[in-house]
Amino acid sequence: MATKKAAPEAADASILVPLLSQKRISVAICGQTPLILNRLAEKARQQLLLPSLRKNSAERAVTLKHEPIDEFRSAAYVLDNPSDTLLCVPGGAIKAAMADAAKDLPGKVAAAQIGRLTTVPVEMVGVYGIPKILMSVVRNSDINRTPDIRSRCILERWCLVFPVAFITPNLSDAAIVRLLAAAGMIRGIGDFRVEKGAGSYGQFRVCDPDDEEFVEIRKQGGRKVQEQAMHEPLAYNAETQELLSWFGEEVQRRRQQAADTPKKGKRGKADAPDESELATEAA
Repeated sequence: MATKKAAPEAADASILVPLLSQKRISVAICGQTPLILNRLAEKARQQLLLPSLRKNSAERAVTLKHEPIDEFRSAAYVLDNPSDTLLCVPGGAIKAAMADAAKDLPGKVAAAQIGRLTTVPVEMVGVYGIPKILMSVVRNSDINRTPDIRSRCILERWCLVFPVAFITPNLSDAAIVRLLAAAGMIRGIGDFRVEKGAGSYGQFRVCDPDDEEFVEIRKQGGRKVQEQAMHEPLAYNAETQELLSWFGEEVQRRRQQAADTPKKGKRGKADAPDESELATEAA
């Protein structure tokens, strides 16, 4: 007769959770290629919130399509006083750079995992450097890829210093530095960055806080210098200078032309002189 097998002993149902901790370090980076700030323009944000009514031909004729200086200023992220810099970049852009760089590194490093284990615990990171205005041809995102001129804020030499928090023992100080170094080479930050393939802007290197170039940029590109440069911007290159000069002259010419053009009456003809003017001319 078959005998019953003894029931196995109940396994330990407790869940073991390893102890994690968070560490924070300060990292300094120095730009290798110019940084283009690409904040969504104020006019565009207003249109998303409350689209404007359709304009007629007369309204379109007197409305400027672009205001290069205003667009340049609205393209920059800015910090309120008191801060060492006026300009800044989103902290999330630096975290995204680290996570995206992990995709191209050898080994099984997932971008989502890096995103969970790391954070830049500040909303905005002050950026040192002297801003200039950059005007360049871009393609819009419509179906026809319509060309347009965009005015943006660019810093030829720039640097940042920011905190990075990460989970240990999963990551270490050296791992964070290597991630940022890779992000500076193959990803970058800002507009038209190297991640996009065609651009090469926004590349950087990790450096020591006493690095000679870092110290020089930080000393020469603080808040007062940035405020002056944003108030009276200089052209980044010859193409921008040429476009700005033509734009200023053309706006003045059209305004003068509009002022010299006689006003038209209801039937589309020039307003006729009144009787008092005719009497004065006859006398």
